[in-house]
Amino acid sequence: MNVLTENWHTYWEGFVGTVELTAAASALALLLGVLVAACRVSPIAPMRLFGATWVNILRNTPLTLLFFAVVLGLPRFGIVLPFFLFAVLTLGCYTSAFICEAVRSGINTVPTGQGEAARSLGLSFGQTLGVIVLPQAFRSVLPPLGSTLIALAKNSAIAGSFSVVELLGTYRTLNELGFNIVWTFVWIAAGYLIITLSISLVFRIMEKHWEVVR
Repeated sequence: MNVLTENWHTYWEGFVGTVELTAAASALALLLGVLVAACRVSPIAPMRLFGATWVNILRNTPLTLLFFAVVLGLPRFGIVLPFFLFAVLTLGCYTSAFICEAVRSGINTVPTGQGEAARSLGLSFGQTLGVIVLPQAFRSVLPPLGSTLIALAKNSAIAGSFSVVELLGTYRTLNELGFNIVWTFVWIAAGYLIITLSISLVFRIMEKHWEVVR
């Protein structure tokens, strides 16, 4: 218990860093994921190709390798950002590939007749997707989205190796101070558990609110 009480500020700083990183990367991932999913189901072939390429490259690239590519590669092209923003960009883009597939699966659950009826009324592809299809796909998309964002929260631990203040990185400071490494990791695990259970609770409430009455 001493390792927590005597280093509360260190733990709190890392906890807040992980929460901020998770929130910012989640927002970016959701935005990109929906946009890429729209490309995947677009009637325009080049957009479908772009969506498929985005998903296949990012989903099959190790996240650590992607961190190296962004943190070390972008500065060579004159793009210099704080490490936190590099981490948000990396996590957001990586996770967007998984969110895209979750959203696309939800879109596929909507009967094709819904889209055909919308087009017969003169709605454009964007209007059909935004007004007709996505609202109906929303319920079925919630469970996989929750799981994906929980995975994002855990994946944020990699950012600590790239000079980003986050929860897992606190172990290095505490280890140097001579604290018991087992208890150090116990409290780090507790912090991640709080974050992931909170995300799970939010999505459970959303699922309960929007569930189909049977």
